[in-house]
Amino acid sequence: MLTISRFTCEGLAKGCVTDERRPRLAFSLESDRAGAKPASATITVNGHQMVLGSEQSVRYDGPELAPRTTYTAHLVATDDAGETAEADIAFETGLLGAPFDASWISDAAYTFADKGASPVPMVFRRTLELSKPVASARIYATAMGIFDLELNGRRVGDELFAPGFTSYKTNLQYVTYDVTDQLAEKNELLATVAGGWAVGAFIYSRVNRVAADRQALLLQLCVTYEDGSRQTFGTDEGWEVTEDGPVRYAEFYDGEVYDARVSLEDATWRRAAREALRVSPRLTAACGDPVRLHDRMEPVSVTHVGDQLVFDFGQNFAGVVELRLRGAAEGQVVRVRHAEILKPDGTLNTDFLRSAKAELVYTCKAGDQSFCPTLTYMGFRYVGVEGADEKDLALCAYPVFSDVRETGTFACSNDKVNRLQQNIQWSSRSNFVDIPTDCPQRDERMGWTGDIAVFAPTACYNFDMGRFLRKWLRDVRAEQLRGGGIPNTVPANGFGFPTTMPSMAIDFWGDACVLVPWALYQAEGDEEVLRENYDMMCRYVDACRFWASFGVGKYRYIWHTPSFLHFGDWVAPDVPKMSQWQGRSKWTATASLQHTSSLVAQVAQILGRGEDARRYAELSQNVSHAYEDVFTDGAGKLKNEFQTAYVLPIHFGMLGESNTERAVDNLVKLVEKGDYCIGTGFPGTPYILFALADNGRADVAYKMLLNTKCPSWLYEVAQGATTIWERWDGLDENGQCPIGDDGTDMMISYNHYASGAIGDFLYKRVAGIEAAEPGYRRVRVAPLVGGGLTWASGSVETVLGRVSSSWKLADGTFEIDVEVPVGATCELLLPDGTMQELGSGSHHASCACQSDEEA
Repeated sequence: MLTISRFTCEGLAKGCVTDERRPRLAFSLESDRAGAKPASATITVNGHQMVLGSEQSVRYDGPELAPRTTYTAHLVATDDAGETAEADIAFETGLLGAPFDASWISDAAYTFADKGASPVPMVFRRTLELSKPVASARIYATAMGIFDLELNGRRVGDELFAPGFTSYKTNLQYVTYDVTDQLAEKNELLATVAGGWAVGAFIYSRVNRVAADRQALLLQLCVTYEDGSRQTFGTDEGWEVTEDGPVRYAEFYDGEVYDARVSLEDATWRRAAREALRVSPRLTAACGDPVRLHDRMEPVSVTHVGDQLVFDFGQNFAGVVELRLRGAAEGQVVRVRHAEILKPDGTLNTDFLRSAKAELVYTCKAGDQSFCPTLTYMGFRYVGVEGADEKDLALCAYPVFSDVRETGTFACSNDKVNRLQQNIQWSSRSNFVDIPTDCPQRDERMGWTGDIAVFAPTACYNFDMGRFLRKWLRDVRAEQLRGGGIPNTVPANGFGFPTTMPSMAIDFWGDACVLVPWALYQAEGDEEVLRENYDMMCRYVDACRFWASFGVGKYRYIWHTPSFLHFGDWVAPDVPKMSQWQGRSKWTATASLQHTSSLVAQVAQILGRGEDARRYAELSQNVSHAYEDVFTDGAGKLKNEFQTAYVLPIHFGMLGESNTERAVDNLVKLVEKGDYCIGTGFPGTPYILFALADNGRADVAYKMLLNTKCPSWLYEVAQGATTIWERWDGLDENGQCPIGDDGTDMMISYNHYASGAIGDFLYKRVAGIEAAEPGYRRVRVAPLVGGGLTWASGSVETVLGRVSSSWKLADGTFEIDVEVPVGATCELLLPDGTMQELGSGSHHASCACQSDEEA
């Protein structure tokens, strides 16, 4: 039987509100018939029919969509045997560019000038009466700052930190809420607006008021009555505002201060005033994945340490705690601090938070009560509580992250590798908080481009990254520098020279504008992500070419600007200081230029830009030749040897065939000399196991993967890590942090996904699942047996459906089960070299295969 497993509008199966005038509709199929193929489909949207062949997505091409309207899409899919399946989804349009029937409002009397501080949250209030029965009602709201809404005493919606983090000078989202069931005849609407990213202190230099001088609110409540009439209530001078609400302070770094004794009935209310913004962003319906609270977590232990109760959640994560207090005294102050690790005496180690306080201060009213902050979040495993007795306190926590759909699973016969996979997933969740961040705990939590540049392929296996990354890429395009470079963090939000490098192209970090769209294209097969980012990619590679051109002869293709203008082999563990990581920039930057120009050449070819394809391919080839001529002896040996300098040219195909073989041999010697420990920084870590395994040295790749000595992936696991560390040596074997004065200002995060880019290897080589064609229309399954593993399994929910591979090795026989979705074909490569062509459905195959011990 043919069934429709997923039917989406703009990537959402439900709840889609969009300002896309031609939204994308897509579906995936399942069938219990082997070899089933899609034959045709029709999608009808409010009477307009679109006819498809075997393709499984289409952009709406009917009459112009009306704003604030609900549409129904009806899908009928037919396979090659004539079986049919049907499904329906509903989606809404937002304002579609129409202006708000409302004004920006703020408290004109409120100013704050303190450097490094965040403003007191504002509370806006409006009462309104409805005279007729309501058919439907929507709130459309945005802010300069972040907001919570409350209607008639109940929270509106379940997302946090609305309207999200964007490049506020160009892009600002608004959020749509269905409040039909919350309205009564008499209503009170409250909006609490904190500084958030736009107004509050942010980045480690604590700049504030980047996008606005103070918070501001823009909101309209649109009511449709049962008789068909409509009424809109918008923000204007009829609203009231106060700074006397219970949330006394709220900031991402320092936390939240809340006074439960405060009643808004006792507040001093003023009339709100119209606010003229300093920026003029384009207003669009929220297009990413909203940040939400996720599954509740209970502490695994509680310990009395001095005056503190120290709770251990057994897992490092980004989130918030919820306090439940019994019989509290009025005015009792409960202080909650957060940390990733403990000191030897059992107290919280907050040294590495730098300036971030990461605390909650809660003042009780009398009696039983509970509190969970909604205008901040922390990165922590441990919580220290002062001011409450254990018998009167119940404490739990909720992970906080964007609601990205989990799509990938991986497991194998090695429990430490399985823990590594879990650590990768936890660090991903912790750093997908509306934008891809670097860490969730200290005074950063910024959109560092270098982290997601190297991690995007792994992210696209574990999660559906389409909406999340497209939203972020919109801001990358908006913030591209005049010279073509990309800011080191996006949104930059006040982060720039001299706090970081000057406005110029920075290798690997700026590469995100090429690598992230390319990863999405491989995962989804949608050329549109390449098309909408193509100009940005070209401008960036041209900028890189410019900065690399200051030389003569071959040196015209060696990017050798001063090392302090690069990150180089960032956090490479084989050299101890930041200046030494940066000192490798000639190698990393030159390889980056080769790689990005090669990818842009491929993108140009896909998009039919033949002249561009030729030009960038020629540039890539010239850079390859220059790297080989300048940095090697011409026979595959580097004049200055370190792991990353071998890994990048090997994996990027920059060397001739014979020299590649010799370079692999030399890399192996380096790895063996280092006792199979990792020596790569950000640029080389995602690729080192591929460079070895894909060039005949899977044995060495597996020894590196399974190594438990420091530095290695499994050393972290052996030390009890539950997330990926920023630094390979984050803790010594005694559980203490050895990071000293290395020029990074004590930079160590224990929740940093970048080196978790190894997840790409786990899926592609260990489980063996790879997109042979973008979007998995053709799948390659080719498990790489080794490392003493006796089984491995992986699955990916692709745009076409579920792809899975599950293999085991026993008694000299390799067996594998493969699942191929409807609409895809698969080439299965067995360890004995046998190739099989598979259609959709479930398949089993086997061959003779020796284990490592038998070989």
